[in-house]
Amino acid sequence: METPSKKPRNTKLAILVVTVLIVSILTAGFAGYYIGHPTTSSSQQNQDTSNSNQADTSDSSASNTSNQSVAVDSTDNNSLSEIYQQVASSVVVIEDFQLESNVFNQASYSQVQGSGFIYDLNGQDVVVTNYHVVDGGVNVTVTFQDGNTYTAKVLGSDIYSDLAILSTDAPQSEIVPLTIVNSSSLKVGDETIAIGSPYGLTGSMTTGIVSALNRTITEDTGNEYAISDIIQTSTAINSGNSGGPLLNYNGQVIGITTAIVTSSQGLGFAVPSDTILREINALATNGTYNAHPYLGIGGADMTYDIAKQMGTEVTYGVLIEQVTSNGPADKAGIIAGTHQIIVDSTTVYTGGDIIVGINGSRIRNMDDLSSYLEEYTLPGQTVSLTVIRSSQTLSISLSLGTRPAATSTGAS
Repeated sequence: METPSKKPRNTKLAILVVTVLIVSILTAGFAGYYIGHPTTSSSQQNQDTSNSNQADTSDSSASNTSNQSVAVDSTDNNSLSEIYQQVASSVVVIEDFQLESNVFNQASYSQVQGSGFIYDLNGQDVVVTNYHVVDGGVNVTVTFQDGNTYTAKVLGSDIYSDLAILSTDAPQSEIVPLTIVNSSSLKVGDETIAIGSPYGLTGSMTTGIVSALNRTITEDTGNEYAISDIIQTSTAINSGNSGGPLLNYNGQVIGITTAIVTSSQGLGFAVPSDTILREINALATNGTYNAHPYLGIGGADMTYDIAKQMGTEVTYGVLIEQVTSNGPADKAGIIAGTHQIIVDSTTVYTGGDIIVGINGSRIRNMDDLSSYLEEYTLPGQTVSLTVIRSSQTLSISLSLGTRPAATSTGAS
């Protein structure tokens, strides 16, 4: 029997269930959407943020690279700044008046300005500078970084190495000595610093490198003998720098700036610190240095063109053109040139010995010979010269003398 009253109830119930299910599904869908959408949005934002961060990181990396470059430069600059702060107060300006002419008993003086630096010599405070800065000078003064000026006195000087040592009456509060280290370990390419007063510009600092070692130069100081074992540097050196320190990047003295070649670009010279250390005690104590070794020869650098005209295959070494009578070379039997030839518009005397070695070290030119003698020998020492004579290689013993007053250009 049918029960009509139950059908509508079941239908309504079914409709209600379906409705609830639909609402639940829709609610779940909307909830899922709202839950999912913010998550997706957050994920997208995180992804965007991540991408942004990656972009920022990339930019930051580029920025860091730039900053690292700046940091490196800044570090270098700070390092140089620190060196300057460390040593600047030790560098002084030296001024004096040197006789320019004396006509009819009317003396005329010109003012000379150079540089120098303070050094502690066994407890004695001295000023190191160039010979030519104070040569014959009167009213010598030293001026410190703070502007204070004091009188100074020349204790000793050496024209052969262009060195001079001064004392000053400056108070102890002004004295900040520099450290002098050996220059024997220097290599071409080592970085260098010069501090001095070029053209009166007090406390100027320049940088460069060691361009060459063991150069030989001749300065206009009345000294006809070459100054040996010289450092060549690209560090800017100008008039007024003479006598100032050449430093390494530890702020230690490795030389003393001494000369520039007129009209040159980036070509300066410095007496090595080994020369300073070798002579400074004698200069301060005795007023002079008398231990420069002496061969008693005059010579020229061998070249390919000279070798061709001489008919020899020896294209290096020192060709002996002159031998000083009764000098060390003469006593050792060294032979001088006798035949005059013209090579590249220069007169050369051939027929003499060619020195190609000393104590086993190869001698390529006069620079090598002069530098070796200055750095490794002393007067009275016996050396072994390797000599080419008429295509024969000879070994000749020679007892070195002491260099006398300058008599001839290019002598050793």
